Amino acid sequence: MALVQTKFYLLFSFLFGYSFTLQMDAAERDGAPFAPRMLRRLLGLFVLGALHAVLLYPGDILTTYALLGLILLAARAVDPARMWRAALRVYGVVAGLYLLLGAAVALVDTGEGDEGLAASEASAAELTAAYRGGPADVVRANMDAWSDILVGLLMMGGMVVAAFLAGFVAGRRRLLADTGTPERTARLRRVCLWGLTVGLPGGVLMAAGTVGPLGARWEIPAFILGMLTAPALSAAYASGLLLWFTTPRGARLAARLAPAGRMALTNYLAQSLVMALVFTGYGAALYGRVGAAAVLGGTLLFYGFQLAASAWLMSRHRLGPVERLLRAVTLWGRPAPRG
Repeated sequence: MALVQTKFYLLFSFLFGYSFTLQMDAAERDGAPFAPRMLRRLLGLFVLGALHAVLLYPGDILTTYALLGLILLAARAVDPARMWRAALRVYGVVAGLYLLLGAAVALVDTGEGDEGLAASEASAAELTAAYRGGPADVVRANMDAWSDILVGLLMMGGMVVAAFLAGFVAGRRRLLADTGTPERTARLRRVCLWGLTVGLPGGVLMAAGTVGPLGARWEIPAFILGMLTAPALSAAYASGLLLWFTTPRGARLAARLAPAGRMALTNYLAQSLVMALVFTGYGAALYGRVGAAAVLGGTLLFYGFQLAASAWLMSRHRLGPVERLLRAVTLWGRPAPRG
């Protein structure tokens, strides 16, 4: 938990902002107006995400990206330096609000105690029964979870926007290009060291508050401090991987992972589909019946299959199935590339 939770959605948000600049470059090369093209793309993402959230996984991120992507669309002409300052300001405001919330929770004893635990257990039992029921029960449970998901998205939305803006700036300045040069290598090393120094203690504190020895009163404050330091650890992961990918062994790994990355949207939705067939009433209904070791082993096995399938598909086609559909919506009548 210390190394993973709240870290990777920031990386994906950063990459979404970075990819926004690539879409702008593609529209310019095609001689096409960018705004209508991107609006269609965001609409396609929203529809895919809504279907995903209703049918498969309520914690979908595509709808969030589609809605918050409108901010990038509106701010695309802003100078990168100003956009970077805006990203820092957004993070500062969010951090301030988080810290106020954490302090309030730490100072106020709600007195729920056993009542809160009993309510949580009853809610978990109800959810388990729904996911082991029929398809209609699964859909109903997914939709019932939207209120909790919405609260979480409201809490994380500011961090997502800040990561969007930072990724956009990185794309405009081509900060992820030519990472093997001495200057870029030195910068990545500094970011990695700084990120580990700040992010690791925050991650450990988060784990201690949520699953560790700290009391229930400190669960939310510890989680908040972990969220605030998560960007540092996310930056350390990204810079560390980029440094490793410049080595011969790292380059070989990157080559193996690249096909899956080229069809990341297809793989993302495929994971939800397969997990729904395994764990819910759509299929085997194993929700709550499988141990952590079996889940981890099955996950690694399935991801290995996805890597192999992605390599096979990308050796024959330019785009994955869902990527091809989204590109068709984005271009809307323009001929898509063959392959």
